[in-house]
Amino acid sequence: MAEASFKSLRETAGLRHLRQIIVGLDEGVVLIDPDQSLLWANDAALAMHGVEDIADLGATVDEYRSRFQLRYRNNHRVEADDYPIERVVAGDSFSEVVVEVTVAGDDSPRWVHQVRSLVLNDADEAEPACLVLIIQDVSARYAAEDRFEQSFNANPAPAVICRLNDLRFVKVNVGFLEMTGHQRDQVLCKTVYDIDVLREADRRDLAKERLSEGRTIPQMEAELELPGGGVKLVLVAGQPIDMGDQPCMLFTFADLEPRRKAEDALRHSEQRFTRTFQMAPIPMAIGARDGHLLCEVNASFTQMTGYSPTEIIGRPLGQVELWDSRESQHEIEEAIEAGHDLRGHEARIHARDGATIDCIVSTEAIRLGDDACVLWAFQDITRRKATELELVEAIEAVMKDTSWFSRSIMDKLARLRAPQPDVAGPGLDDLSGRERDVLALICQGCDDKTIARTLDVASNTVRNHVARIYAKIGVNRRIAAVAWARARGFDGEGVRHENSQQETAA
Repeated sequence: MAEASFKSLRETAGLRHLRQIIVGLDEGVVLIDPDQSLLWANDAALAMHGVEDIADLGATVDEYRSRFQLRYRNNHRVEADDYPIERVVAGDSFSEVVVEVTVAGDDSPRWVHQVRSLVLNDADEAEPACLVLIIQDVSARYAAEDRFEQSFNANPAPAVICRLNDLRFVKVNVGFLEMTGHQRDQVLCKTVYDIDVLREADRRDLAKERLSEGRTIPQMEAELELPGGGVKLVLVAGQPIDMGDQPCMLFTFADLEPRRKAEDALRHSEQRFTRTFQMAPIPMAIGARDGHLLCEVNASFTQMTGYSPTEIIGRPLGQVELWDSRESQHEIEEAIEAGHDLRGHEARIHARDGATIDCIVSTEAIRLGDDACVLWAFQDITRRKATELELVEAIEAVMKDTSWFSRSIMDKLARLRAPQPDVAGPGLDDLSGRERDVLALICQGCDDKTIARTLDVASNTVRNHVARIYAKIGVNRRIAAVAWARARGFDGEGVRHENSQQETAA
């Protein structure tokens, strides 16, 4: 009898010592009697269930099930017989069972527990003396994984994750699926080289070496094969990460296909521009806005000026001495530097052989790549200028004796000489009555003698009137005086000549 009491006392002391050992553990420990009653739980186990006393866990396994509902991480409900507390009572040995724990009456889980079992047998190991449920609260870890999962899936940047031990993809986000056209099942469980994310990479060997070592893979361009055929240019980079306890590699991508298409379109556009530029019949050149250096000239420019491309490209126009004068050069360059485009600007340039060329110069600001440039266009009007000069000289020679010309021809010649006269300046009111009479007869094609007879004055008086008219209206030729009068609607008809003695004397 005494021996039995001593044995019972020793067992009680051992249980007390065991409790003292495990009471301070971070892991939760729940002791269960084989009869399914809950014997004891440490503070960590109570806190992991949000209670303060073993009674709040439930007196029995059935009460525990009624107070706490369990689900697996895939959101499937844990059946009654599969509760870890039921399995340990049934004698199952298990480890790392992960469940989500919800307090009865709540809608969402409060904790995530990772549970393992431990069976303590009695001395002869025939029957279990005590059943132990060991719990770890992994809520923070899985919450972080959930946040990563949500961020990974919501991230618009395409991405995949592969395990490093077998290089198989374990996660793929929507961005990657949309970029490539793959289905999720086509990607998961495939390897990095089944769906080759490093295909045609410019540093493929370095990427493979870094992948095998689990080290960061720097950004590099690669081509992804698409399931429907064709390839897509991407920028790929790899970053080692841990998923649970498994080392993995996170591959992220940037779609470079829009950039490649834009570059191709720009290249084709520049090729078309170059062909058009070179074939244009108008002399043209391209220069840098900064410094006025010529970058390109076309065949028409070379033909007009005599300068070959090698002689003029890379040199400022002023250094080539293309312009006829420094004043003209400065005027043009100042306009361009101020951001103005020239339109129909008359200038004179020098050809390589020293010949002078009259031109109409036009410019347009353009961009070639990242450079601000100026497109120059030159229209050679030297022949037109010479023809106009010859015509004017011929008209002036004829106008020295206009007595045999009809008045209509005189008018046409006057308009030809000055097709767009400037009506600004002195007006008819600045002329005296006698001067208007003289101007009227000039407009009617009369020479000095006819005017003198018509006005009954001396020829010298007529010449004096004509000289004063020229001085007042700013001309020095008869044809110019006619043009000046026509521009002001004065043709001399209906004018009554007042043969005033005072005007004659004047």
